[in-house]
Amino acid sequence: MNNHDAYGHQPVLLEPAIAGLAIKADGFYVDCTFGRGGYSAAILARLGDGGRLLAFDLDPEAVKVAGQRFQSEPRFSIIHSSYTRLQQELEDRDRLGRVDGLVLDLGVSSPQLDDPRRGFSFQKDGPLDMRMNNQGGIPVSRWLKSVSKKDLADVIHSYGEERYANRIAAAIIAARQEGEIDSTLKLADIIQKAAPTREKDKHPATRTFQALRIYINRELQDLKTVLDQVVDALAPGGRLVVVSFHSLEDRLVKRFIRSEVRGDPYPSSLPVMQSQLQPRLKTIGNPVVADADEIAANPRARSATLRIAERLAV
Repeated sequence: MNNHDAYGHQPVLLEPAIAGLAIKADGFYVDCTFGRGGYSAAILARLGDGGRLLAFDLDPEAVKVAGQRFQSEPRFSIIHSSYTRLQQELEDRDRLGRVDGLVLDLGVSSPQLDDPRRGFSFQKDGPLDMRMNNQGGIPVSRWLKSVSKKDLADVIHSYGEERYANRIAAAIIAARQEGEIDSTLKLADIIQKAAPTREKDKHPATRTFQALRIYINRELQDLKTVLDQVVDALAPGGRLVVVSFHSLEDRLVKRFIRSEVRGDPYPSSLPVMQSQLQPRLKTIGNPVVADADEIAANPRARSATLRIAERLAV
């Protein structure tokens, strides 16, 4: 089945993610990362007249697409905001603790990567921006003007897991003395010349571009913030579905779910029964990765991991 649609985005692991939500026709669902609406469309297709879907997206382009795609859909509404406002927006709608399913499809959407004007891609020339919400914050090019070598190396190492972070940071700092680093290909060229080896099938700039994007958009901080809100958001039996695209995200999600499954942190030496630990989630199935057919149809699926958990009754 080809899940690619006219809105330029092929949702990854769509079928197992939607199955994981266990959608009820009259339920209330939240798509925390609308993108181009692949998950939202699939959820709406399974909802009856009494069902509702609330979506979030930081990207003004995504919100514009939502307005066009679902303009005559009364069961759908979207908020131009970070999903870190989940709890507040649910409280405002009297929906806190009443969400039947919540999906987080993390990372960058295909249209963001494919549009050179957004500055996410090291393969197409464009302004070095990388902001998911290009109406706020600062572009990467401006941040690079003043960042110290140490701070830059720390970002590249921490968020890109790049072993040559110091060498790449030094090359960027040296290059900015010659002029502003304001385009994606200019930065990619600096990195390519600085990085001594190439990973198989991976551009030398991959990890650094990932690191800069994660940093400038506060992706890991925001993920931690929303994970702290999701259990209180869910109704008993409500499902949490998360698709992550790199090890840093997946590690956060895995640890969060494990902690909520375990419950209160009592010392292992104390004779406490599992029920007394008050676990709030249970895992549903094992982590899911894309099969060979999906990876062949959509190479961006190769690094995706899907995790599913369910809210336990209080």
